[in-house]
Amino acid sequence: MKKTRFHSKKEIAKPETESEFPFRLNKYVAHCGICSRREAAELVKSGKIKVNNVVETNPAYELQEKDKVYYEDKLIKRSQTLFYILLNKPKNVITTLNDERGRKTVFDLIKQDIKERIYPVGRLDRNTTGLLLMTNDGDLAQKLSHPSHKMKKIYHATLDKNLSKADMDRILMGVKLEDGIAEVDGIEYANDKKNEIGVEIHSGKNRIVRRIFEHLGYETIKLDRVYFAGLTKKNIPRGKFRHLTEKEVIQLKHLKH
Repeated sequence: MKKTRFHSKKEIAKPETESEFPFRLNKYVAHCGICSRREAAELVKSGKIKVNNVVETNPAYELQEKDKVYYEDKLIKRSQTLFYILLNKPKNVITTLNDERGRKTVFDLIKQDIKERIYPVGRLDRNTTGLLLMTNDGDLAQKLSHPSHKMKKIYHATLDKNLSKADMDRILMGVKLEDGIAEVDGIEYANDKKNEIGVEIHSGKNRIVRRIFEHLGYETIKLDRVYFAGLTKKNIPRGKFRHLTEKEVIQLKHLKH
């Protein structure tokens, strides 16, 4: 195994702090490491958040510094420090913070080193490996997850049989699935093998790459995300992670697509 290069302290993004009030309620909940800001808005609307022990359903409610926020009747506090972690997810690991069935989660891979509550940006299904960004920066998580920003993702798929050129062309033209047209930005054979395929997409739809191949009669044996929003797996062994550098955080915050 190649020796992993760890970033020096100078390179790692310095923890950012935020203490400004008033603070929008959904943003506050996201910064507590519960979920993304968009998901936090839904939590608030569904009546699962209390402010000073009173249910508050307006995500835009402006919190004051003295206010206390509760989720599932437990006091939650936002982290004053923002973390940005890039994980190389192994197979058979769940992209969630907790699993009711006791299966291994991505949080289990980092909890010995990261004590703050951070959450995944988007999801990789249990059998998909590769790049997963984790953070407690609700604003950045929302930006990277929102379809309008069309974040570039590249997957390396291994199929049960060779992909025909005709089917490759069909995929590039757009395959119609049950939830609409699956848009693919680029596709090519990988490693000079016709059953290994590189797929570039910006869609965030659930299991989109696997469903594209399934629709055309192929089974995806392996699926690995090798690129996400300008980030790669270089020097990150499977199951390990690293902190983003300051430069990488700045680039993510200024990405247009």
